[in-house]
Amino acid sequence: MPFSTAEAFAPASMGNVGVGFDILGLALEEPGDVVRATLRSAPGTAIVRIEGDSGALPIDPQKNTAAVAAQAVLDTIGVQQGVDLVLHKRLPLASGLGSSAASAVAAAVAVNALFGTPLTKEALLPACLEGEARVSGYHADNIAPSLLGGIILIAGGHRVRRLPVPPGLWLGLITPDIAVPTVEARAVLPETVPLALMTAQTAAVALLIDALYRGDISQMAAAMESDGIVEPARAHLMPRLAEVRAAAKQVGALGVVISGAGPTLCAVCDSADIARSAAAAMKAEYDRVGIASSALHCQVGLEGARVLCVQ
Repeated sequence: MPFSTAEAFAPASMGNVGVGFDILGLALEEPGDVVRATLRSAPGTAIVRIEGDSGALPIDPQKNTAAVAAQAVLDTIGVQQGVDLVLHKRLPLASGLGSSAASAVAAAVAVNALFGTPLTKEALLPACLEGEARVSGYHADNIAPSLLGGIILIAGGHRVRRLPVPPGLWLGLITPDIAVPTVEARAVLPETVPLALMTAQTAAVALLIDALYRGDISQMAAAMESDGIVEPARAHLMPRLAEVRAAAKQVGALGVVISGAGPTLCAVCDSADIARSAAAAMKAEYDRVGIASSALHCQVGLEGARVLCVQ
């Protein structure tokens, strides 16, 4: 018998991890979205309420990532009942923190829990991708880490591989109060890339993965920062990128990269104190020029999405 209600949390994520466009992603410990799913006898999925989005998100179940993912889980399980969803948005929209992915993942995990968890996390990946695809395209660099946790290599389609998380890795993040929609950030990317640049980018990804396996945070940061294709195309969308990067490095950050499509920036650090200082230094730079922002520091979230309660 299914439960009557289930609630799940899905964390923020950072797509690309600097140099790995659409093929790398990592989960953050916090913040994240929460979805409550309630069983109903009628088939289908409905959005009952959305909190924390200031009315920006659609409640149409065909257009909302959470509802699309929830329905995909129902279809996969093959049940006749439907669900009502309440979405608690705790991630800013268009921020580079995988907001739409977190909503889809939390909904899928909640609905799966509602029916006694018949699907593994890995088996939920296609359903979550269906939700994300509705607004951001069919790519898993936010979906996979938010669902599974850790640092994830996306090998194409539904194929994902977990990568090691170096001990002592901390992240300082700053989110300026501007929106950079994924569709806009993708529109500025080059359609063709010179062979030499592609070779350098491929080498940088290889160096990053090598650094992860060796637990070398300094080399990891250097590899992440060596993106010669995506960051140059998007830099103009990130206010004061150079100045914020310099401010973080002055207090000990090893590197600073754009989180996903931005505008959130992520400082790679090897201690909690440095990550805290880097986040504060980046915020101080934005404060100095009158740009509102929010800062945090955290580690990579190893657990990914989780069920909060079932009743």
